[in-house]
Amino acid sequence: MEAFPKDSGFGPEFIWGAAAASYQIEGAAFEDGKGASVWDMFCQKEGAIFEGHSGATACDHYHRYSEDLDLMSGLGLNAYRLSLSWPRLIPEGIGAVNQKGVDFYDRLIDGLLERDIDPWITLFHWDYPLALFQRGGWLNRDSVEWFGEFAALVGDKFSDRVKNFFTLNEPQVFIGFGHMQGQHAPGLTLPLSQMLLAGHHSMMAHGKAVQALRQASSDLRIGYAPVGMPKLPVDESAESIEFARKVTFEVYEKNSWNNSWWMDPVLKGEYPEQGLEFFGADAPKIAAGDLELMHQQLDFFGVNIYQGGKVKPSDEARGFSLVEHGVGQPRTAFDWPVTPDALYWGPRFFAERYDLPIYVTENGLSCRDWVSLDGKVHDPARIDFTQRYLSSLLRGQREGIDIRGYFHWSIMDNFEWAAGYKERFGLIHVDYSTQKRTPKDSYFWYRDLIASGGKLLF
Repeated sequence: MEAFPKDSGFGPEFIWGAAAASYQIEGAAFEDGKGASVWDMFCQKEGAIFEGHSGATACDHYHRYSEDLDLMSGLGLNAYRLSLSWPRLIPEGIGAVNQKGVDFYDRLIDGLLERDIDPWITLFHWDYPLALFQRGGWLNRDSVEWFGEFAALVGDKFSDRVKNFFTLNEPQVFIGFGHMQGQHAPGLTLPLSQMLLAGHHSMMAHGKAVQALRQASSDLRIGYAPVGMPKLPVDESAESIEFARKVTFEVYEKNSWNNSWWMDPVLKGEYPEQGLEFFGADAPKIAAGDLELMHQQLDFFGVNIYQGGKVKPSDEARGFSLVEHGVGQPRTAFDWPVTPDALYWGPRFFAERYDLPIYVTENGLSCRDWVSLDGKVHDPARIDFTQRYLSSLLRGQREGIDIRGYFHWSIMDNFEWAAGYKERFGLIHVDYSTQKRTPKDSYFWYRDLIASGGKLLF
């Protein structure tokens, strides 16, 4: 028997959220005592960012946060996932605290709570302090302690009002793109062994941060937010499902793009044996206590899912092949395939393996949005995309997967890293020349969906 009637949506306790990240929206990159981050550095590198854009001003959220919070309130959000700028709070990464940075986040958190929006804080969404990068960054074992000091400050200043935290956002990206492929800050092209060492330290830093937050307050709920890259079965036979599950957790490329290498140590206390064999001598040397530090008790599993790929057995060395997307397969403006089933199979496979409540911490798409002659922003593709993906998520919840919330990426158009301001992921359009905000059609659709508890999906 179903836990709730078919037309009841996701249930009354479901968290309806939206998300953003500090460097992508705040601006004020060099104001009020903020220290430089690796992204401030990277944006000065010629050719690194689309058309030479930078996050120096971004959406000017630092000065316009009150207007933005009013828009969030109008959307009816239960929760807003934000990240804190490490160098805004501690300009040199460790040591002296910047009180103006603390004051800003105090105002932001208080403003959310005044509007009945629960703040969910991500400690690290990629704006690593430049001063610490110059001391080795994630390659330095001391980064574990540095991040722990930052987490302790956050716990001390904000855990009286904020009860839900994530440690790291998408380590596969900030380590892989940032330290091996050179496409994101800090722009390094390290050999595989050094990239994996940086990742090893980042997962230890996660554990140190969990310890620091737990010490600050005993009633916090803490999670982790890696990228989820599920593989999808070609059909729903038991054999196809088991094959897709198996491949989802295999390591088959000598880079950062997999699930289990970045999830198993944190959630199971061990690196995947198959991954250790695959990486061989390039895998980091594991010292006593490393895995124990990574494997702290967590309350939930956050995962960012945008797409997935169907797999079938093959004679290739890796044992599978990806099923090609059909000619004319829908794609987003970022050229990502539209695969709604990823929001069913991803949460299902991750819940089965890690046995934690699931929150989808990012999901959304970039569209080529602009303000129409009628003064509105019409984005039917975003509405259709979100409805399809949420329908898949709802299927999983109906089947008993412990799915407790969804955070749409993103609340507003913003600085999309190396793509600059070309990609628009927001429910709210931002005119970067005037900073005018215009809620899109999807904003009003999502507002009504939230108000219905998800019933509008039917």
